[in-house]
Amino acid sequence: MADIYDVIIIGTGAGGGTLAADLAPFGKRVLLLERGGWLPRERQNWNVDDVFVANRYVSKDTWYDKGGKPFQPGVHYYVGGATKMYGAALYRLRERDFGELRHQDGLSPAWPISYADFEPYYTRAENLYQVHGARGEDPTEPPASAPYPFPAVSHEPRIQQLSDDLAKAGYRPFHTPCGIMLTENNMPFSKCIRCMDCDGFPCLVHAKADAEVLAVRPALTFPNVTLITGARALQLKTNPSGTAVTEVIVERDGKRESYQGQIVVVACGAANSARLLLASGSDHHPRGLANGSDQVGRNYMAHNNQAVLAISKEPNPTRYQKTLGINDFYFGGPGSDFPLGNIQMVGKSQAAMFRGENALAKLAPIFSLNEMATHAVDFWLCTEDLPRPENRVTLESDGNIRLSYTKTNQVPTKKLYDQMKSMLRHLGMHPDHLIPRNLYLKNEMDIAAVAHQAGTCRFGNDPKTSVLDANCKAHELDNLYVVDTSFFPSIGAVNPGLTAIANALRVGDHIRQRLA
Repeated sequence: MADIYDVIIIGTGAGGGTLAADLAPFGKRVLLLERGGWLPRERQNWNVDDVFVANRYVSKDTWYDKGGKPFQPGVHYYVGGATKMYGAALYRLRERDFGELRHQDGLSPAWPISYADFEPYYTRAENLYQVHGARGEDPTEPPASAPYPFPAVSHEPRIQQLSDDLAKAGYRPFHTPCGIMLTENNMPFSKCIRCMDCDGFPCLVHAKADAEVLAVRPALTFPNVTLITGARALQLKTNPSGTAVTEVIVERDGKRESYQGQIVVVACGAANSARLLLASGSDHHPRGLANGSDQVGRNYMAHNNQAVLAISKEPNPTRYQKTLGINDFYFGGPGSDFPLGNIQMVGKSQAAMFRGENALAKLAPIFSLNEMATHAVDFWLCTEDLPRPENRVTLESDGNIRLSYTKTNQVPTKKLYDQMKSMLRHLGMHPDHLIPRNLYLKNEMDIAAVAHQAGTCRFGNDPKTSVLDANCKAHELDNLYVVDTSFFPSIGAVNPGLTAIANALRVGDHIRQRLA
């Protein structure tokens, strides 16, 4: 008879990897199944051409848009999941994000639990992922029961000047909470070397707070935890009554294998978790597993993200740029009674990143690519994307994902962009720092940008309108949980990583109590 594990976790990212680390000391037998392998440590980790041009670490998956057009999604299947490539900006959702919020395009729904319920797990998550930050700077900062475990990462001179200019103009910039293993007061012993190759890159020296380094590797030091890589989950099978998952079917090395567990946790990412449940239909679950509500795959969200590049006459020699954020417009702004969103810095531009960017061609008479990179100041704008049932994951006949998605909240997205332009004009950056006045380069994320994917298996108290209960257990099955960002009923306007980590710790408490 095959071994029966106490817990099987499918996926090793912010949700699955963190849950494994949380359960490991408990002594129960935990099996981690990862579709990918270990991301190789190689010189190409920090090579711009390999990472940004050749897409060396992007999966070869084919997904389809709502019109049936194929595209390659920006997904990465490795131990550690999407955190291997993320920028490690680890924000808490705002307290008001847990309640119902009115937006330009409609309502952002309330969560079935409050921020107060979540807060202790945010604190634990910040400690586990070694978050650097400073309480009291962010005007929208939610209450916290403890300080950040590490001091904020300092601004380099050009970003410090930007911060000072923002403050003089009446704004309230703050230090971005970030997960890097940096010891600024003792750099010879710091794991992080504060390089340019962090945001969007894998870390060659394992100094980024990702799920592989801080969750999976520590979990594997316990003899009761097993990791199997190269195992793509194909289907979940249930008992004859359809009330519990009994088998996880995976494809590994071209062959099918079956694993059994008392509790099964899905953490494949919002799109792939929905795909797995939809592919696991049966007589008892004809529309897909846990899908009696017809909500599996629906309410996909991905944020309205904009990468914005301002050209400064003054050079910007910053290396680690992702240290400054602005939330003055998170819940509204000039000319808007509705939330606009978050502004933060993004990883520093490098010349090779610009190749193939048509929007940059018109600048050629003014700047070379190297000059543009040297003079670039780079921002990331994030506006909340609202859940819509028609924004959904379904399956094509070949088993691949069809992602039907239409953006929401485009008016506040544009207003946030316009607000940022207006801010720069009044910060002493023109005429001395911007050439010319209206020269801004904006790169809106298309459907293939799935780094902030969420929704598809929302949690809630009503089984008719949600997939999971408040503990992230499927309403319709006794032993099936989902702990990636699928559970989000709304997405807020800050990076979702810390919330996924905190939720995994919260669900871990519940599972430990259940197994005990």
